[in-house]
Amino acid sequence: AGDGRGPVPGDGTDPPAPERVLFPPTFSVSEIKNKQRRHFMFLRWKQQQRKEKLALKKKRRKEREALGDKAPPKAIPKTIENQRVYDETTVDPNDEEVAFDEATDEFAPYFNRQTVPKILITTSDRPRGRTVRFCEQLATVIPNSHVYYRRGLALKRIIPQCIARDFTDLIVINEDRKIPNGLVLSHLPDGPTAHFRMSSVRLRKEIKRKGKEPTEHVPEVILNNFTTRLGHSIGRMFAALFPHDPQFIGRQVATFHNQRDYIFFRFHRYIFKSEKKVGIQELGPRFTLKLRSLQKGTFDSKFGEYEWIHKRREMDTSRRKFHL
Repeated sequence: AGDGRGPVPGDGTDPPAPERVLFPPTFSVSEIKNKQRRHFMFLRWKQQQRKEKLALKKKRRKEREALGDKAPPKAIPKTIENQRVYDETTVDPNDEEVAFDEATDEFAPYFNRQTVPKILITTSDRPRGRTVRFCEQLATVIPNSHVYYRRGLALKRIIPQCIARDFTDLIVINEDRKIPNGLVLSHLPDGPTAHFRMSSVRLRKEIKRKGKEPTEHVPEVILNNFTTRLGHSIGRMFAALFPHDPQFIGRQVATFHNQRDYIFFRFHRYIFKSEKKVGIQELGPRFTLKLRSLQKGTFDSKFGEYEWIHKRREMDTSRRKFHL
């Protein structure tokens, strides 16, 4: 080993074998003409990317463990949410103008405990089975709600009847091709009325590892990320659907989570396994809402005055601009 000719094979000083590189740095899947081969090579390339990412993650974790308390703070990843364009209408909880608006808006009687929520849930004309089942399951989530099926009756005629029977809110579930695709929420008697596009509807039987049927206890309500004036109004609309005092013994939670102007609804039951661990089970149904318009007063498609309308070409110019 000391004759100047370099390391002798097998003496423990062999240079490490170079790692086999599956793809050259300038590799491009699009250059492959054969479709099946291109798809196969793309899957192999993705697999290699995942392995490299996992190896780098393990390496960084070991370095942090070795440094202990001297490890630098974790870098905050850049996401669309934390790179969001600032909105001038973002609500400040200490703003006197916001407090005055809350004290005088259409939902003030509810938050002042002068009214008790009573909800009417109805559908478009001649609903199909899936929409009917969705309405029935939604009624088990919202306490003191009643399901009635429309038989060619116009909404303008339904609303006065709801007001006469002391209903505080009207929910209309619209469908297209037997699938629920829209939700109209009108606060009675003076509005406002919100029109949502509905998607990703999952009934209870379609949810994996779901819990048992929900009980009749009043659920807790969680409203996440409704930060602007518009989002604040929408959050108050959702809050006004549920009675004031939740029954914690039922351990049921209804969540409206706003992310990138999509409102995700989930209904869970939780249980405390220990002082630090909590287990949750989804009860269903689940769905996603996207606000299309907010109208003053009750439903009026012809002469109604709109506070806000979603105009895609004008409003969706930036991926980091959100309205709720």
